[in-house]
Amino acid sequence: MWKYILECLKKNDDSDSGISNFADTNFVMGNAIIESKFSFKGQTDVYNGKVRDVYTLDNGLLVMVASDRISAFDHVLAKGIPFKGQVLNQVATMFLDATKDIVPNWLLATPDPSVAVGYACEPIRVEMVIRGYMSGHAAREYKAGKRILCGVPMPEGMKENDKFPVPIITPATKADEGHDEDISREEILKQGIVSEEVYLQLEDYTRKLFQRGTEMAAERGLILVDTKYEFGIRDGKVYLIDEIHTPDSSRYFYAEGYEERQMAGENQKQLSKEFVRQWLIENEFQGLEGQTLPTMPDDFIQVVTDRYIELYEKITGSKFEKSDTTDIQARIQGNVNAYLESL
Repeated sequence: MWKYILECLKKNDDSDSGISNFADTNFVMGNAIIESKFSFKGQTDVYNGKVRDVYTLDNGLLVMVASDRISAFDHVLAKGIPFKGQVLNQVATMFLDATKDIVPNWLLATPDPSVAVGYACEPIRVEMVIRGYMSGHAAREYKAGKRILCGVPMPEGMKENDKFPVPIITPATKADEGHDEDISREEILKQGIVSEEVYLQLEDYTRKLFQRGTEMAAERGLILVDTKYEFGIRDGKVYLIDEIHTPDSSRYFYAEGYEERQMAGENQKQLSKEFVRQWLIENEFQGLEGQTLPTMPDDFIQVVTDRYIELYEKITGSKFEKSDTTDIQARIQGNVNAYLESL
């Protein structure tokens, strides 16, 4: 599949959209944020996640560095994707700003293209996954014969990428390591992860955020297929935390031609990292025991970078401005230090 995607990008079939094409990528393979080792003013702790590195400060704030690492099937791939972290950080910032009337969020500032600074919240150990379409994990489960996902029934007679009559919420436990696990509302309450009052608030926020994201995507000719939200508690209130509506946390289809492709049984044209998962599947890796994680070839890494930039430009309507990657570590350290000194 990835060779087909590469050929499509070379043909520049989005030449009228203003989206950067493959030939314009021109990145330096070594200039990607694979790991971060910073020392910020007031730093008390650091957590290295699959994609983000989170620095805790003594003033109740977090510094979140969006790396260029990429994960799939709960495994981090060996090579980084240049500019991926910048894309994630800037798309998430746009959507956090656009949804703060729905739910308070953790974000205060973005002092660097790849860095966000905000309030430290106590994370709720559940990801609120919402699906408007039968895609990805839901489609794989459906093909395996399952008609109940996280306690939620899925209608008979659906095919991959069909729209659900009503978006369904399929939560997952948030794992520090290994696989996140599907979980039902009933099991969340039974385990006492959150109270029923808080859980119902999470569901309400999730539906409203998904609706807002759907409307914003539609304005740009996209369909928000599915996404996930993470929440935390600060001063007794629920806050939206982490990223939202990015290509790592969400799946987008192009609206134009969606119905025709469904009727013809064709794959949907999409903007997400699902094609990375498909590449891994084609290379016999789904994160299962005994499987070997393949190494992405450089030309495929170029494809992935281009797709991330494509999503940024499509969803924001703005040209992507590549940050200076001459010395990424020094750039980030200087920008964050300057911001913290200004507080």
